[in-house]
Amino acid sequence: MNDVVADFNTRHYAACDGAITVKAIPIGSGQSMQQIVNGTIQPDIWSPAGSVWLTLLNTQWQQKHGSNLVGTGATDALPLVSSPIVIAMWKPEAEALGWPQKAIGWSDIASLSTDPRGWAAYGHAEFGAFKFGHTHPEYSNSGLDAVIAMNYAAVNKVRGLTTAEVNTTTTKQFINNVESSVIHYGDSTGFFADKMFGGGPSYLSAAVLYENLVVEANDGKLYPHLPYPVVAIYPKEGTFYSDHPFAILQASWVTSAKQTAAQVFRNFLLDQPQQVKALHYGFRPANQQIKLAAPLDSIHGIDITQPKTLLPIPGADVVQAIKTSWSQQRRKVNVMLILDRSGSMAATVDNVSKIEAAKQGLQEFINLLGDNDQLGLTVFSDQADILSPVSQLGPKRKDLLNRANNIFAMGGTRLFDTMSEQFQALQQTPSKNIRAIVILTDGVDTDSHTKLDGLLQQITAKGEDAGTAVKMFTIAYGRDANENDLKKIATSTGAQEFEGNPQNIKEVYNQISLFF
Repeated sequence: MNDVVADFNTRHYAACDGAITVKAIPIGSGQSMQQIVNGTIQPDIWSPAGSVWLTLLNTQWQQKHGSNLVGTGATDALPLVSSPIVIAMWKPEAEALGWPQKAIGWSDIASLSTDPRGWAAYGHAEFGAFKFGHTHPEYSNSGLDAVIAMNYAAVNKVRGLTTAEVNTTTTKQFINNVESSVIHYGDSTGFFADKMFGGGPSYLSAAVLYENLVVEANDGKLYPHLPYPVVAIYPKEGTFYSDHPFAILQASWVTSAKQTAAQVFRNFLLDQPQQVKALHYGFRPANQQIKLAAPLDSIHGIDITQPKTLLPIPGADVVQAIKTSWSQQRRKVNVMLILDRSGSMAATVDNVSKIEAAKQGLQEFINLLGDNDQLGLTVFSDQADILSPVSQLGPKRKDLLNRANNIFAMGGTRLFDTMSEQFQALQQTPSKNIRAIVILTDGVDTDSHTKLDGLLQQITAKGEDAGTAVKMFTIAYGRDANENDLKKIATSTGAQEFEGNPQNIKEVYNQISLFF
């Protein structure tokens, strides 16, 4: 989009009130939908990754305003480009499952996820455990499409999925089986691609991605040191296209001049030169007259004759039932929250108390996790205090919220020692859950015996099952935090570093919760 938008803006196309300028803002499908519904953004054009989001947006807009925000006519949301939802897998591992002679699907993923022998069941003990990933279905298109496809596969249907079928014990168990091998979730399909292709088979065996990301992985430019080629598995039970619909919103803020300008931009995007350009990025053009050619080929790990079976998007009630069921069947988490309460946290930034805002962020995170998740809370200054050990959240949620509310700032910054201790404790606790630490700090270490190099040596994910190691998500809270050190710490465990401040800290904790 950056490429074609820049091209469009240099051409000075005009509508009824003058030259047209387009500003493209990248936001995830689910996040942008919620922001539109909440009124925090007012785009003129909305292009989520898949058409399922149009139905969900209209449903929520209907409930709030009594009308559709996206037209339902044949030309109201034309696809711009498409890319099938696939299971990206390392070629040797796909071959161990019988690819390409054997069609592979969700039933194979469910079996592999629950087999205690892991890859040894297929004669390859050296691959270790099966490590799987997909994004959070509440916020990401690929994650939502994957979970919908799993539900179709569970009942052996390719259309006509019902809420009753979604809610059966058999279907829920099937979803639970697939989810049992997930190493974490997330809000970005691109983030999963980076983690899989950067971390190798020890980090992820397979992940739900878009076909174009498989093409991108194999072209050697973005990931020049892949250990093996990657192949696209088109689930035998059926899948979806990520079709990037172009929706001109039927909203009060979209004037007739903007509607006309948007139509000019849409026609430009669907014109042949732009559609041919889509091929170069690994997408299938929406214009069916354009022949699929390199890099859409087997050399880049894909099969243009696939997918054989396309699944229809269920109604909004079925999609909601699927999301509710997934929230119950998703892989649970053991997470220790760590908060820096050193003296510097008593300061105010733009009239907002750092410690009070951080406490509100903690409470936001606590409320976002489920009753069956395992959660703990540790605070540190010049010593560490475990306010609550990692244990089931449901029975202690109210108490934990109260404890978080009573934290006050004092003392120094015993950062690395606290990280090391909690990492060891979580690592040594047997569990089938995702294991993670979320730590917020506003300064540099002043009171630890552990040094950064020693900490990194201890926590770096390594071995054939590096993807299942304890993840350490770090929050650099304000300008005085050492962002470089925190980024090294997070990256070494396969997690992510975030920049926070008193104004955005709730949003940061919300983002981190999407990994679980």
